Amino acid sequence: MGLAFYLAFKEVWRNKGRFLLVSLVIALITLLVLFIAALGEGLGTNNREYISKLDGQLVVFLEKSDYIITASRLRQSTLRAVRRVEGVDDAGPVSTSNTAILLPPGSKNEVLKVSLLGVEAGRPGFPQLTAGRTFLSSTAREVIVDQRVLDRTDIQIGDTITIRSTQGVEDNFYDLKVVGTTSGQAYFFQPSIFVTPAVWEKIRPKSDAELGNTVPAINIIVVRVKDPAQIEQVRNNLLESVKNIEVADIQTTINNIPGYTAQQGTVQTQGGFTLLIGILVIGGFFQIQVLQKVPQIGVLKAIGASNPVVGAAAVIQISLVTAFGVAIGGVLTWLFSLGFPPTVPLFFNGTASALALAALLAIGPLGGLVSVIYAVRIEPLKALRLS
Repeated sequence: MGLAFYLAFKEVWRNKGRFLLVSLVIALITLLVLFIAALGEGLGTNNREYISKLDGQLVVFLEKSDYIITASRLRQSTLRAVRRVEGVDDAGPVSTSNTAILLPPGSKNEVLKVSLLGVEAGRPGFPQLTAGRTFLSSTAREVIVDQRVLDRTDIQIGDTITIRSTQGVEDNFYDLKVVGTTSGQAYFFQPSIFVTPAVWEKIRPKSDAELGNTVPAINIIVVRVKDPAQIEQVRNNLLESVKNIEVADIQTTINNIPGYTAQQGTVQTQGGFTLLIGILVIGGFFQIQVLQKVPQIGVLKAIGASNPVVGAAAVIQISLVTAFGVAIGGVLTWLFSLGFPPTVPLFFNGTASALALAALLAIGPLGGLVSVIYAVRIEPLKALRLS
């Protein structure tokens, strides 16, 4: 192995320009793969983040809503019935809508679009606070905002924000006092703000037919079970005891968010094709390298170098060049990520990034496999044209 390391390193050192060029190509591939992985994770996170952090194990939908949150409409009587089911520890309503926060004059944008969520304090579905307090009452015009709202504006706890809401054909404006903050609660690609169900019903955008409605509509009911080991039993109890509902776990709810599965599949396909391109590029480069040094390999074998030494030298050389390129690509990715604004949905997940780096390190030996096999099969006499 010592001889194999010496041969591999010596050739790389004597041809630094050539191998640096292919390392830079690998670095660009690394940059692309890591950014695709971060983009996929960022898009998925912005779509599912709030749902994935629900303080519950089951989600109740209206029957035949196909587990789509926006298609589900439940009644208050359904919420009371769910809370009485055996095995249910607690249940909380979640109402969803969209709205916009008016920003002060001079801001880069006139409004900040947000997801407006109606939740009951202390119930499943209520976010964990990072600062401030919860609502004083069920009718208090108070709001808890996601950290992303603070990052994109100058809003602070204690400030009053103005919400624009279309009621019928007119725009109405409502003032809400910021009393608390939470983090990591994006929903449907937008930062979230939380109000009580009564306030949500008052300020949410409505059609002409919904004007005058005072009873909060409920999209889903988040259920926390007493014993997590009895989730299936509680699910069956809910379906038997409560009419016109269907029940899903958290992961099923996430997978049925409109566009989520297709979006993740598209991003993963792009990442796979990028890795395939990397394999072809590395394979082509090292195949040309081997063809150019057939006489040298023939000399090595003629003076006693074994096939394992020649093969090991080729693998070590490929691994060194690939690792160097991946290292450069990782540093470039980190530097570029520092300059992206918070509105760009990039999220560098440690596990996803580690898997991407492992795949990138593997494409070197995999792409150079053909050239290694070819190098091992070279006959000394034929290589030196003595046969």
